[in-house]
Amino acid sequence: MTGPSLKTALPGPKAQAIIERDARVVSPSYTRDYPLVIARGEGAFVEDVDGNVFLDCTAGIAVTSTGHSHPDVVAAIVEQAGRFLHMSGTDFYYEPQVRLGEELSAIAPMPGPHKTFFGNSGTEAIEASIKLARHHTKRQNLIAFLGSFHGRSMGSLSLTSSKPTQRKGFFPLLPGVFHVPYANCYRCPVSATPETCAAECLRFLEEQTLFHLVSPDEVAAIVVEPIQGEGGYIIPPKVFHERLRELTSRHGMLLVVDEVQSGMGRTGKWFAIEHAGVEPDMVATAKGIASGLPLGVVIARSALMSWPPGAHASTFGGNPVACAAALATIKLIRERLMQNAADVGAHLLAAVKSLMDKHAIIGDVRGRGLMIGIELVRDRQTKERATTERDRVVRECFNRGLLVLGAGQNAVRLSPPLVLTKEQADTAVRILDEALSGLS
Repeated sequence: MTGPSLKTALPGPKAQAIIERDARVVSPSYTRDYPLVIARGEGAFVEDVDGNVFLDCTAGIAVTSTGHSHPDVVAAIVEQAGRFLHMSGTDFYYEPQVRLGEELSAIAPMPGPHKTFFGNSGTEAIEASIKLARHHTKRQNLIAFLGSFHGRSMGSLSLTSSKPTQRKGFFPLLPGVFHVPYANCYRCPVSATPETCAAECLRFLEEQTLFHLVSPDEVAAIVVEPIQGEGGYIIPPKVFHERLRELTSRHGMLLVVDEVQSGMGRTGKWFAIEHAGVEPDMVATAKGIASGLPLGVVIARSALMSWPPGAHASTFGGNPVACAAALATIKLIRERLMQNAADVGAHLLAAVKSLMDKHAIIGDVRGRGLMIGIELVRDRQTKERATTERDRVVRECFNRGLLVLGAGQNAVRLSPPLVLTKEQADTAVRILDEALSGLS
């Protein structure tokens, strides 16, 4: 199958009934951009409860890396579920968790040996990173970046700065967190090139934050997304991460990279930081690691993970079924899907860029592998954000059978499963073209 198939108006009657039930019993804090009620999924497609089939370029927000219900992952889940479902790796031992730790050490983007902490989600991985950084360095403060998203629990939320609504009503947050500009070169008001934009951001970090606000010898870590996800799929130049590594090393800070969305082969490498050739001290990843089962991990240099028993733990983290899914996922990514992400991603990126000649509303297209952002603007000279138009494009794509999501204030994100084919990518671009044309 290469394209969607719509049988009813959207939402269909069964979907509408479930949405009405949801409104009565489910938290209103969840963000739902359009009324999709999924019944099943296979590969890069999902079917709703009314039989409508959609091409999925969201992958459950970059989670179902091997596609929906990949048979190899499902088989691994079923086999492990038949053995035992849970035994809490914080109190006991089981081989799937050990084997996953070994596999993660083999692909970590910094020299070993490594140790791995297992949680249930990206936000838990960031919480563990915060605690580990403070425990190891004996320092209290942290530096994060404007536009970042690191989670919604209180510690990770303190690092998050992508939208005010995520923080509104929850202060006071974790003290000792400082935010500095991220190298968003497309929107840099003072620099003409990516390299000078990166230099300006780092100059602010060194000459303002570390000079006026916090002493560098009191900063435990700098936490950074190699590619900002929620912030708009922003890709800084290589020098940005190189300079961050040099700065953290010089001042005894840890460099923690948040690869929750960008890791596990999505960019054509195991981790996006590898594109910069930079070796971090810690990596937090989740989302695509277990193809849909809840799992979040921190991979750290062994010397850093020196906290004692009881310092940090998670009852369900590294659940044996989730570990089995992750092991199957890593095998698939290694053998087939990472190269596919690179090849199909390059094809998709070029096809989306070609739409810029036709649609003046596209101000920028950027991406690595199957992590692509399309920035919409009302004017390419002023770069005025086309926020309402972005929301309309997302909805129009849905009405045509394509699932996409927003990122930042005015970007459309494409984060399909790593099984996406070039034919399916072409279908996605065709529907995007139609949705953009529908704006006029």
